[in-house]
Amino acid sequence: MQILACKKPGELEYQEEVCNRIKPGHSLLKVKAIGICGTDLHAFEGTQPYFTYPRVLGHEIAAEILETTGPNFQKGQSVTVLPYFNCGACVACQKGKGNCCVSLQVFGVHIDGGMKELIQVPDSSLIAGEGLRTEELALVEPFSIALHAVKRAKLEPREFVLIVGSGPIGIATAIFATERGAKVLLLDVHEDRLAAAKKMVEELETYNVRSGSAVEKLQEFSKGTMAHVVFDASGNLEAINSSFQYLAHTGRYVLIGLQAGTIQFSHPEFHKREATLMSSRNADRSDFEEVISFLKNRKINLAHFITNKIGFEELGYKFQGLLDPNSMVIKALVEF
Repeated sequence: MQILACKKPGELEYQEEVCNRIKPGHSLLKVKAIGICGTDLHAFEGTQPYFTYPRVLGHEIAAEILETTGPNFQKGQSVTVLPYFNCGACVACQKGKGNCCVSLQVFGVHIDGGMKELIQVPDSSLIAGEGLRTEELALVEPFSIALHAVKRAKLEPREFVLIVGSGPIGIATAIFATERGAKVLLLDVHEDRLAAAKKMVEELETYNVRSGSAVEKLQEFSKGTMAHVVFDASGNLEAINSSFQYLAHTGRYVLIGLQAGTIQFSHPEFHKREATLMSSRNADRSDFEEVISFLKNRKINLAHFITNKIGFEELGYKFQGLLDPNSMVIKALVEF
Protein backbone atom coordinates (compact mmCIF):
# COMPACT_ATOMS: atom_id res chain seq x y z
CA MET A 1 0.00 0.00 0.00
CA GLN A 2 1.04 3.61 -0.50
CA ILE A 3 1.94 5.96 2.35
CA LEU A 4 3.06 9.60 2.46
CA ALA A 5 5.89 10.24 4.93
CA CYS A 6 7.42 13.49 6.14
CA LYS A 7 11.12 12.54 6.01
CA LYS A 8 12.32 15.84 7.46
CA PRO A 9 11.01 19.42 7.62
CA GLY A 10 9.92 20.52 4.16
CA GLU A 11 10.19 17.06 2.55
CA LEU A 12 7.37 14.60 1.85
CA GLU A 13 7.84 11.30 0.06
CA TYR A 14 5.47 8.60 -1.19
CA GLN A 15 6.59 5.15 -0.13
CA GLU A 16 5.33 1.59 -0.45
CA GLU A 17 4.59 -0.29 2.77
CA VAL A 18 3.46 -3.85 3.35
CA CYS A 19 0.19 -4.14 5.26
CA ASN A 20 1.12 -6.32 8.23
CA ARG A 21 -1.11 -8.96 9.78
CA ILE A 22 -3.61 -7.39 12.18
CA LYS A 23 -2.39 -7.29 15.75
CA PRO A 24 -4.66 -8.69 18.49
CA GLY A 25 -7.14 -6.11 19.74
CA HIS A 26 -6.74 -3.97 16.62
CA SER A 27 -8.89 -3.10 13.61
CA LEU A 28 -7.90 -2.62 9.99
CA LEU A 29 -9.37 0.52 8.44
CA LYS A 30 -9.56 1.89 4.92
CA VAL A 31 -8.96 5.64 5.11
CA LYS A 32 -11.64 7.58 3.25
CA ALA A 33 -10.61 11.15 4.12
CA ILE A 34 -8.25 12.91 6.48
CA GLY A 35 -8.03 16.53 7.57
CA ILE A 36 -4.86 18.60 7.49
CA CYS A 37 -4.44 20.44 10.79
CA GLY A 38 -2.04 22.97 12.25
CA THR A 39 0.00 20.17 13.81
CA ASP A 40 0.65 18.70 10.36
CA LEU A 41 1.59 22.08 8.92
CA HIS A 42 3.92 22.88 11.82
CA ALA A 43 5.52 19.43 11.53
CA PHE A 44 6.19 20.10 7.85
CA GLU A 45 7.70 23.48 8.79
CA GLY A 46 9.80 21.93 11.56
CA THR A 47 8.18 23.94 14.38
CA GLN A 48 6.10 21.23 16.11
CA PRO A 49 7.64 20.70 19.58
CA TYR A 50 6.53 17.08 20.09
CA PHE A 51 7.65 15.83 16.68
CA THR A 52 10.36 13.46 15.45
CA TYR A 53 11.24 12.48 11.86
CA PRO A 54 10.58 10.61 9.70
CA ARG A 55 6.86 10.50 10.44
CA VAL A 56 3.60 9.71 8.65
CA LEU A 57 1.28 12.63 9.43
CA GLY A 58 -2.44 12.71 10.00
CA HIS A 59 -4.92 12.17 12.83
CA GLU A 60 -8.24 13.71 11.66
CA ILE A 61 -9.66 10.51 10.22
CA ALA A 62 -12.75 9.29 8.42
CA ALA A 63 -12.52 5.57 7.67
CA GLU A 64 -14.34 2.34 6.92
CA ILE A 65 -13.75 -0.87 8.85
CA LEU A 66 -12.25 -3.71 6.80
CA GLU A 67 -11.57 -6.08 9.71
CA THR A 68 -12.24 -5.75 13.43
CA THR A 69 -12.40 -7.68 16.68
CA GLY A 70 -14.18 -4.81 18.43
CA PRO A 71 -17.35 -6.25 20.01
CA ASN A 72 -19.52 -3.30 19.03
CA PHE A 73 -18.24 -2.82 15.47
CA GLN A 74 -18.52 -4.62 12.15
CA LYS A 75 -17.04 -4.69 8.67
CA GLY A 76 -18.16 -1.83 6.42
CA GLN A 77 -18.99 0.50 9.32
CA SER A 78 -18.00 4.17 9.12
CA VAL A 79 -15.81 5.28 12.00
CA THR A 80 -13.46 7.95 13.19
CA VAL A 81 -10.50 7.39 15.49
CA LEU A 82 -9.70 8.70 18.96
CA PRO A 83 -6.03 9.26 18.09
CA TYR A 84 -4.58 9.71 21.58
CA PHE A 85 -3.13 6.42 22.81
CA ASN A 86 -2.59 6.50 26.57
CA CYS A 87 -0.95 4.16 29.10
CA GLY A 88 -3.93 3.80 31.45
CA ALA A 89 -1.73 3.79 34.56
CA CYS A 90 -0.12 7.23 35.08
CA VAL A 91 -1.44 9.99 37.35
CA ALA A 92 -3.39 11.60 34.48
CA CYS A 93 -4.94 8.32 33.33
CA GLN A 94 -5.93 7.43 36.89
CA LYS A 95 -7.88 10.70 36.96
CA GLY A 96 -9.64 9.85 33.71
CA LYS A 97 -7.49 12.33 31.75
CA GLY A 98 -5.95 10.04 29.17
CA ASN A 99 -5.83 13.00 26.77
CA CYS A 100 -2.79 14.30 28.70
CA CYS A 101 -1.23 10.96 29.67
CA VAL A 102 2.38 11.17 30.85
CA SER A 103 3.49 8.85 28.04
CA LEU A 104 0.84 9.86 25.49
CA GLN A 105 1.33 8.76 21.90
CA VAL A 106 -0.67 10.81 19.42
CA PHE A 107 -1.35 9.20 16.06
CA GLY A 108 0.59 11.14 13.43
CA VAL A 109 2.75 12.97 15.98
CA HIS A 110 4.59 10.57 18.30
CA ILE A 111 3.82 7.54 16.13
CA ASP A 112 2.97 7.17 12.44
CA GLY A 113 -0.50 8.41 11.54
CA GLY A 114 -3.18 8.20 8.92
CA MET A 115 -1.63 9.31 5.61
CA LYS A 116 -1.91 5.73 4.39
CA GLU A 117 -4.41 3.81 2.34
CA LEU A 118 -4.85 1.34 5.22
CA ILE A 119 -4.23 1.81 8.95
CA GLN A 120 -4.35 -0.36 12.06
CA VAL A 121 -5.67 1.13 15.29
CA PRO A 122 -6.68 -0.33 18.67
CA ASP A 123 -10.30 -1.45 18.82
CA SER A 124 -10.67 0.80 21.86
CA SER A 125 -9.97 3.90 19.75
CA LEU A 126 -12.86 3.36 17.31
CA ILE A 127 -15.81 5.75 17.43
CA ALA A 128 -18.93 5.02 15.38
CA GLY A 129 -19.78 7.64 12.78
CA GLU A 130 -23.11 6.49 11.31
CA GLY A 131 -25.20 9.39 10.14
CA LEU A 132 -22.26 11.59 9.22
CA ARG A 133 -20.94 12.27 5.75
CA THR A 134 -17.28 11.44 5.16
CA GLU A 135 -16.19 15.08 5.28
CA GLU A 136 -18.05 15.60 8.56
CA LEU A 137 -16.45 12.51 10.07
CA ALA A 138 -13.00 13.91 9.27
CA LEU A 139 -13.86 17.07 11.21
CA VAL A 140 -14.87 15.35 14.44
CA GLU A 141 -11.35 15.46 15.91
CA PRO A 142 -10.62 19.19 15.39
CA PHE A 143 -14.12 20.14 16.54
CA SER A 144 -13.56 17.98 19.63
CA ILE A 145 -10.33 19.89 20.38
CA ALA A 146 -12.36 23.12 20.39
CA LEU A 147 -15.19 21.67 22.45
CA HIS A 148 -12.74 20.32 25.03
CA ALA A 149 -11.26 23.81 25.45
CA VAL A 150 -14.68 25.42 25.83
CA LYS A 151 -15.62 22.87 28.49
CA ARG A 152 -12.30 23.48 30.27
CA ALA A 153 -13.17 27.18 30.50
CA LYS A 154 -16.54 26.44 32.17
CA LEU A 155 -18.22 29.17 30.15
CA GLU A 156 -21.30 30.84 31.55
CA PRO A 157 -24.07 32.46 29.47
CA ARG A 158 -23.48 36.11 28.56
CA GLU A 159 -19.78 36.02 29.41
CA PHE A 160 -17.54 38.00 27.07
CA VAL A 161 -15.17 35.72 25.18
CA LEU A 162 -12.19 36.67 23.04
CA ILE A 163 -10.75 34.10 20.62
CA VAL A 164 -7.38 34.89 19.06
CA GLY A 165 -6.90 33.12 15.75
CA SER A 166 -9.59 32.26 13.21
CA GLY A 167 -8.24 29.03 11.82
CA PRO A 168 -10.29 25.84 12.04
CA ILE A 169 -9.85 25.49 15.82
CA GLY A 170 -10.62 29.16 16.46
CA ILE A 171 -13.79 29.01 14.36
CA ALA A 172 -14.92 25.77 16.01
CA THR A 173 -14.24 27.31 19.44
CA ALA A 174 -16.39 30.28 18.46
CA ILE A 175 -19.19 27.92 17.41
CA PHE A 176 -19.27 26.08 20.74
CA ALA A 177 -18.80 29.22 22.86
CA THR A 178 -21.73 30.85 21.05
CA GLU A 179 -23.79 27.67 21.55
CA ARG A 180 -23.28 28.13 25.30
CA GLY A 181 -24.65 31.65 25.22
CA ALA A 182 -21.37 33.56 25.38
CA LYS A 183 -20.79 36.80 23.48
CA VAL A 184 -17.82 36.09 21.24
CA LEU A 185 -15.29 38.34 19.54
CA LEU A 186 -12.85 36.72 17.11
CA LEU A 187 -9.51 38.39 16.30
CA ASP A 188 -7.25 37.68 13.35
CA VAL A 189 -5.12 39.38 10.70
CA HIS A 190 -6.75 37.43 7.84
CA GLU A 191 -9.95 39.07 6.65
CA ASP A 192 -10.99 36.07 4.54
CA ARG A 193 -10.95 33.77 7.57
CA LEU A 194 -12.93 36.27 9.62
CA ALA A 195 -15.49 36.52 6.83
CA ALA A 196 -15.85 32.73 6.68
CA ALA A 197 -16.29 32.57 10.46
CA LYS A 198 -19.00 35.21 10.29
CA LYS A 199 -20.90 33.20 7.69
CA MET A 200 -20.85 30.17 9.98
CA VAL A 201 -21.77 31.97 13.21
CA GLU A 202 -24.05 34.93 12.63
CA GLU A 203 -23.95 36.06 16.28
CA LEU A 204 -20.17 36.25 16.16
CA GLU A 205 -18.35 39.60 16.10
CA THR A 206 -15.05 39.74 14.21
CA TYR A 207 -12.18 42.17 14.12
CA ASN A 208 -9.06 42.39 11.96
CA VAL A 209 -6.28 43.47 14.33
CA ARG A 210 -4.58 45.26 11.45
CA SER A 211 -7.50 47.70 11.45
CA GLY A 212 -6.57 49.33 14.77
CA SER A 213 -6.38 48.76 18.49
CA ALA A 214 -7.73 45.40 19.61
CA VAL A 215 -7.89 46.68 23.20
CA GLU A 216 -10.22 49.49 22.20
CA LYS A 217 -12.37 47.12 20.15
CA LEU A 218 -12.61 44.69 23.07
CA GLN A 219 -13.50 47.49 25.51
CA GLU A 220 -16.27 48.57 23.16
CA PHE A 221 -17.45 44.97 22.71
CA SER A 222 -17.48 44.19 26.45
CA LYS A 223 -18.60 47.65 27.59
CA GLY A 224 -15.30 48.14 29.39
CA THR A 225 -15.19 44.77 31.14
CA MET A 226 -12.58 43.15 28.85
CA ALA A 227 -12.77 39.38 28.29
CA HIS A 228 -13.98 36.95 30.93
CA VAL A 229 -12.30 34.22 28.88
CA VAL A 230 -9.49 34.48 26.34
CA PHE A 231 -8.79 31.50 24.08
CA ASP A 232 -5.59 31.39 22.08
CA ALA A 233 -6.13 29.36 18.93
CA SER A 234 -3.28 30.95 17.01
CA GLY A 235 -0.26 29.05 18.33
CA ASN A 236 1.68 32.26 17.67
CA LEU A 237 4.06 33.29 20.46
CA GLU A 238 3.66 37.02 19.90
CA ALA A 239 -0.13 36.71 19.89
CA ILE A 240 -0.09 34.55 23.04
CA ASN A 241 2.11 36.96 24.99
CA SER A 242 0.20 40.06 23.90
CA SER A 243 -3.21 38.57 24.73
CA PHE A 244 -2.74 38.66 28.52
CA GLN A 245 -3.70 42.34 28.31
CA TYR A 246 -7.21 41.38 27.20
CA LEU A 247 -8.11 39.54 30.42
CA ALA A 248 -10.76 40.97 32.72
CA HIS A 249 -10.27 40.74 36.46
CA THR A 250 -11.11 37.12 37.48
CA GLY A 251 -10.54 36.14 33.84
CA ARG A 252 -9.49 32.75 32.44
CA TYR A 253 -6.90 32.33 29.72
CA VAL A 254 -7.05 29.02 27.83
CA LEU A 255 -4.17 28.01 25.57
CA ILE A 256 -5.33 25.73 22.76
CA GLY A 257 -2.61 26.59 20.27
CA LEU A 258 0.88 25.23 20.82
CA GLN A 259 4.32 26.67 20.06
CA ALA A 260 7.87 25.96 21.14
CA GLY A 261 8.80 29.30 22.74
CA THR A 262 8.62 30.75 26.26
CA ILE A 263 5.46 32.52 27.39
CA GLN A 264 6.14 35.83 29.15
CA PHE A 265 3.72 38.16 30.95
CA SER A 266 3.64 40.74 33.70
CA HIS A 267 3.22 38.98 37.03
CA PRO A 268 1.69 42.05 38.80
CA GLU A 269 -0.88 42.56 36.04
CA PHE A 270 -1.81 38.86 36.05
CA HIS A 271 -1.76 38.57 39.83
CA LYS A 272 -4.01 41.54 40.57
CA ARG A 273 -6.67 40.04 38.32
CA GLU A 274 -6.58 36.74 40.24
CA ALA A 275 -6.59 35.31 36.74
CA THR A 276 -6.41 31.65 35.72
CA LEU A 277 -4.03 30.33 33.07
CA MET A 278 -4.72 26.87 31.70
CA SER A 279 -3.85 24.68 28.75
CA SER A 280 -6.27 22.47 26.85
CA ARG A 281 -4.72 19.36 25.33
CA ASN A 282 -6.45 17.08 22.85
CA ALA A 283 -9.95 15.80 23.70
CA ASP A 284 -11.67 12.73 25.14
CA ARG A 285 -14.34 10.26 24.03
CA SER A 286 -17.19 12.30 25.51
CA ASP A 287 -16.07 15.30 23.44
CA PHE A 288 -16.05 13.17 20.27
CA GLU A 289 -19.52 11.83 21.01
CA GLU A 290 -20.91 15.30 21.70
CA VAL A 291 -19.42 16.65 18.47
CA ILE A 292 -20.86 13.75 16.45
CA SER A 293 -24.31 14.51 17.85
CA PHE A 294 -23.83 18.20 17.05
CA LEU A 295 -22.78 17.53 13.45
CA LYS A 296 -25.65 15.08 12.92
CA ASN A 297 -28.04 17.95 13.61
CA ARG A 298 -26.46 19.88 10.69
CA LYS A 299 -26.24 23.08 12.76
CA ILE A 300 -23.50 24.63 10.61
CA ASN A 301 -22.70 24.96 6.93
CA LEU A 302 -19.36 23.28 6.33
CA ALA A 303 -19.11 24.76 2.84
CA HIS A 304 -17.52 27.82 4.45
CA PHE A 305 -15.15 25.68 6.51
CA ILE A 306 -13.70 23.09 4.10
CA THR A 307 -12.00 25.31 1.53
CA ASN A 308 -9.72 22.78 -0.16
CA LYS A 309 -10.17 19.14 -1.19
CA ILE A 310 -7.03 17.36 -2.35
CA GLY A 311 -6.58 13.84 -3.69
CA PHE A 312 -4.10 11.72 -1.72
CA GLU A 313 -1.99 11.25 -4.84
CA GLU A 314 -1.73 15.05 -5.25
CA LEU A 315 -0.94 15.94 -1.65
CA GLY A 316 2.82 15.43 -1.94
CA TYR A 317 3.25 18.39 -4.28
CA LYS A 318 0.33 20.50 -3.06
CA PHE A 319 1.14 20.42 0.66
CA GLN A 320 3.64 23.30 0.48
CA GLY A 321 0.96 25.58 -0.95
CA LEU A 322 -1.22 25.10 2.11
CA LEU A 323 1.31 27.14 4.10
CA ASP A 324 0.90 30.19 1.86
CA PRO A 325 -1.26 32.80 3.65
CA ASN A 326 -2.43 34.06 0.26
CA SER A 327 -3.97 30.67 -0.56
CA MET A 328 -6.86 31.49 1.84
CA VAL A 329 -7.02 27.94 3.18
CA ILE A 330 -9.17 27.35 6.25
CA LYS A 331 -9.48 23.57 6.29
CA ALA A 332 -7.95 21.24 3.72
CA LEU A 333 -9.36 17.75 3.35
CA VAL A 334 -7.44 14.87 1.76
CA GLU A 335 -9.62 12.39 -0.15
CA PHE A 336 -8.63 8.76 -0.80
